[in-house]
Amino acid sequence: MTSKHLIGVCLAAMIAACGQNTPKPESPTEQLSAEDTLMQQLIDAKAGDVIEVPEGKLSFKRGLSLTVNGVTIRGKGMDKSVLSFSDQIAGAEGLLVTASDFTIEDLAIEDAKGDALKVNEGNNITIRRIRTEWTNGPKTENGAYGIYPVQTTNVLMEDNVAIGASDAGIYVGQSKNVVVRRNRAEYNVAGIEIENTIGADVYENVATNNTGGILVFNMPALKQAGSTTRVYDNKVFANNLGNFGHAGTPVASVPAGTGVIVNSNDKVEIFNNEISDNKTSNVIISSLFETGYSDDEKSDTFDPYPESIFIYGNTFSGGGNAPDRAGLEAARVALFGEDGSFPDVLWDGYVDPAKMVDGKLPDDLRICVDNGDAEMLNADAQNKYAAPALVTDEHKCTLEKLPAIELNRER
Repeated sequence: MTSKHLIGVCLAAMIAACGQNTPKPESPTEQLSAEDTLMQQLIDAKAGDVIEVPEGKLSFKRGLSLTVNGVTIRGKGMDKSVLSFSDQIAGAEGLLVTASDFTIEDLAIEDAKGDALKVNEGNNITIRRIRTEWTNGPKTENGAYGIYPVQTTNVLMEDNVAIGASDAGIYVGQSKNVVVRRNRAEYNVAGIEIENTIGADVYENVATNNTGGILVFNMPALKQAGSTTRVYDNKVFANNLGNFGHAGTPVASVPAGTGVIVNSNDKVEIFNNEISDNKTSNVIISSLFETGYSDDEKSDTFDPYPESIFIYGNTFSGGGNAPDRAGLEAARVALFGEDGSFPDVLWDGYVDPAKMVDGKLPDDLRICVDNGDAEMLNADAQNKYAAPALVTDEHKCTLEKLPAIELNRER
């Protein structure tokens, strides 16, 4: 071989070797950060897509949104895939979804400037194994809602965790056909709240260390009034956190030390729960008049009175020993002494006079307590707690039981 040929062979070998060590150009997706990739996937999403959120903490300065039906967002676990909004400078939510046939599961949303996860006007919504949390503890400056579907239908919320919301940790509002099960709510103003919703089953949840454990509310001036909620097989205990809600909001009226509270809602069953050590009362039944709404905020068609409430089969213990209202505390001492406690069911005493027949409500509109030796107190709130009295015997009755919720889907 001539020297010229040898040099050519060596050069070819060197070029081949260099080619083996030269990295291939990155694709546009590979050049993006994990945060940018997720944002782009949400923008480009199509029906049927499954968007995978990697393990680790992803930090966002702007809120995320999804507007396409039929998408699933899936992480690696609520303690593994974390969407952090601690540096958020834009957006009213961490993640806003305006879509149907939507599933989100196995991730966390932390420190959103507003609501953590909001789903608006969608059908067939599944929210599963999601953690929403404000990591600096309960503060008025935290976002209002952790998990927040509103004006939705066929909603399943299961195995979630909500911590630190300045309104409600797990909330569903103005919706229909809802199941809320096996969630844990802690260190929120309201742990779990069902508001202006028609048809909800709330069961096998844990609500503790909130201001109020489980709320079933109706508020005026909204698109629909709610009814037909079953609250059962839950553990609701030691919800004695000071109320840190924004002044003027309905939830700011909830006394610290409330287990389950029904306000202005109808056809509610509370049964087979373990409810204990809630210092104002284990169960409160109240009207809109106790929420601080002024007369000009009320609708002429809105019914402010709770009716058709059935309480049975619960296990009560502790509670009622340090109510979070001066008038209630004075009533407790006057009726039961310094060391005494309120009974397990506390009612504000408001009744709709327009519905009275021969001095009492029709049987199907009554508040019924058929719960062993549990007693009920009329707090006489309309007279500023001037003449509270036990009314257990008058409310020893039963109501027709409500049907179970069927979601009519598999997803």
